[in-house]
Amino acid sequence: MQIYWSKINKIVDETPEVKTYFVDLPEGLTWEEGAHIHLALEGFNAGEKPNRSLIRHMSISTLPHENSIGITTRIREQCSEFKSILRNLEVGQEVAIFKIHSNVPLKREDKNVYLLSSGVGLATLRPLVLDYFERADNVKQIHSLNIDSSKDFLFTDIFRSAPDKKFTSQFVDNRQEYYEEVKKLAADKDGLFYIIGSDEFLVQNIDVLREQGIKPEQIMLDKHQRQLAEFLPVDLSI
Repeated sequence: MQIYWSKINKIVDETPEVKTYFVDLPEGLTWEEGAHIHLALEGFNAGEKPNRSLIRHMSISTLPHENSIGITTRIREQCSEFKSILRNLEVGQEVAIFKIHSNVPLKREDKNVYLLSSGVGLATLRPLVLDYFERADNVKQIHSLNIDSSKDFLFTDIFRSAPDKKFTSQFVDNRQEYYEEVKKLAADKDGLFYIIGSDEFLVQNIDVLREQGIKPEQIMLDKHQRQLAEFLPVDLSI
């Protein structure tokens, strides 16, 4: 396993609780949209066994051509040891990155694509939208629906409706409105639905979509193949 120690080259306060850490891109490293990476802090491999409290599985919010690995995360006042250390890191300090993998690349099947997310889940979806803007081949249109009770909506420079690009973006701040909108989107019985958020959020969305007649193979989750059976039937999982 290749471990890269890379410097933080920029830190952006996206909202009062959300930061994006931009990390130098190691030469030759690349990834697909919708990818995640393991991010580890100094000391994680100092002992005989890795200190897992200093390692997190994080989505990459950038594409390779942006020349930095973007890690966008919410850091609340009361947070884990990992995020407490991360919050105090500065530009020029190093973090370890390894194991890149994408579970949710943009499917190009001549269908409508619906991106359903909660809060910082938009970090996973930002690269999919950028990839679509750059090359819209075999995607009819994309609609993004995000719920964030903080009302500090993320990436509004990217997630704003662009009719000329066949892209619409919607933000809501409460569950009732959010799930009513999900039901409306599920009227498209041929669409592809990406769901990004906590496990509870995934289960709730899957339940609503299934009740509306959406099939498991139309639902994309940021989970490894072996985890999909926990959320979708084994014989029909993606």
